[in-house]
Amino acid sequence: MKSDEIDEYDHVNNAVYLRWLDGIAWSHSAKLGLSLEHCLALRRGMAVRHTRVDYLKAAELDEDLLLGTWLVACDGQLRCTRRFEILGVAGGSRVLEAEIDYFCLNLETGRPSRFPREFSERYEVIPEVAAAYANLPHSYRQIGSPRAR
Repeated sequence: MKSDEIDEYDHVNNAVYLRWLDGIAWSHSAKLGLSLEHCLALRRGMAVRHTRVDYLKAAELDEDLLLGTWLVACDGQLRCTRRFEILGVAGGSRVLEAEIDYFCLNLETGRPSRFPREFSERYEVIPEVAAAYANLPHSYRQIGSPRAR
């Protein structure tokens, strides 16, 4: 991370984490064949409906982090949910976990819209990911709720 991503408490600022989540979501979508340019050409995009974030440990300047995202739910028509995790590389500590619910947005009207064919084909939950997510302890699937670790 860069020094301008560090706040007055010498930690990564919470707004920076959200920018990172957005960036990795776009990177994953592009790998699935749905780049920003493709979405603009389709006049459809995925808009955030709800964000749940647990900040588990403060990340600091020069700390190496690993960011990951997976689709954990998708109705194939209008909505999908991504799970995010940020880990500290050195010790494997969990820095952040989040889930963001998205809906398909018609970029012409600004209203919710059914998935175009490309979204239905590419925003699929991998069966192994769905199974692993289902097997997470209940407490790990309650992002945004108090819990004991």
